Amino acid sequence: MAEPQPEPDEQELLRRLEEELGKLRVSDVLAQTVLTASQLGWRRLAPEHLDLAEARLAIDAVKALLALIRETLPPDDLRDLGQMLANLQLAYAKAASEAPEPPAEPDPAVP
Repeated sequence: MAEPQPEPDEQELLRRLEEELGKLRVSDVLAQTVLTASQLGWRRLAPEHLDLAEARLAIDAVKALLALIRETLPPDDLRDLGQMLANLQLAYAKAASEAPEPPAEPDPAVP
């Protein structure tokens, strides 16, 4: 039977972390953030979690991040992310059109 491997010490863990961070590109992190923001936007469009302001913020964030990383993405990924954004925008428009109107604020000039 194989003996259990000893736990790496703190210095070894730090070395491994530094090695992994050295491989990581900012554009990769931003692409992952695009996916995360999109997922949150979709969640905020679900009827049980409807929050149009949060969904709009997610859409704006995705648009801004895509503009930043456009040149670093393979064409297929860019196409897919652009389609994902378009679908999210369409879902937002649908949810906004179906959302109940907030009650009108009383006009303070009318007694």
